[in-house]
Amino acid sequence: MDGDHKLQFPSLPVTKEELLDWAYPMRREMQEILPGLFLGPYSAAMKSKLPILETQGITHIVCVRQDIEANFIKPNFPHTFRYLVLDIADSPVENIIRFFPTTKEFIDSCLATGGKVLVHGNAGISRSAALVIAYLMETFGIKYRDAFSHVQERRFCINPNVGFVHQLQEYEAIYLAKLTIKMMAPMQLGRSFSLQAGVAGSRKRSLEEDEDFGAMQVAAAQNR
Repeated sequence: MDGDHKLQFPSLPVTKEELLDWAYPMRREMQEILPGLFLGPYSAAMKSKLPILETQGITHIVCVRQDIEANFIKPNFPHTFRYLVLDIADSPVENIIRFFPTTKEFIDSCLATGGKVLVHGNAGISRSAALVIAYLMETFGIKYRDAFSHVQERRFCINPNVGFVHQLQEYEAIYLAKLTIKMMAPMQLGRSFSLQAGVAGSRKRSLEEDEDFGAMQVAAAQNR
């Protein structure tokens, strides 16, 4: 990956004092994980928080919920922000990997147009945190533990369930394979062009040799 796109992680571990600075009420607020990418709980996207969302410049919201939560976790501002609503249960057996590409595309399209996006679930601890961690992993080509640390240093209360952690660790191999294929594609394309040029050249030489051989045969016949 380009050095410009790599995250710069703090060289020092989080201190006890910094952890103490993380007050419990901050769980109910959203934190900026990357420029333009926020993570928080549903309480940060409630109707009473519209002034804060607008002040922060939020334009897009990823709303993570389960069907049974739809009555109290819902898009509150469908005419103000663009929403991506995902039906994900906070269960170790939930297949959350299938939502990673959709989430990444939504976040990328937001940031590419200069927007800002909030990713929230209910508490902003497990499901939404897993989605943001996966986004960092694939976008910056980093390992799960590095992405987790980066997010936790900004929102200390994150705690993806054990099933999500296993899937995020498995996702390393998936996105790294995709990254390898993407990097290899231009090389293979160049090799393909080289092979085609070689084949074309050999065909040209073959045709020229056939023409020369034909001319020799004609000359021999005329000299008889």
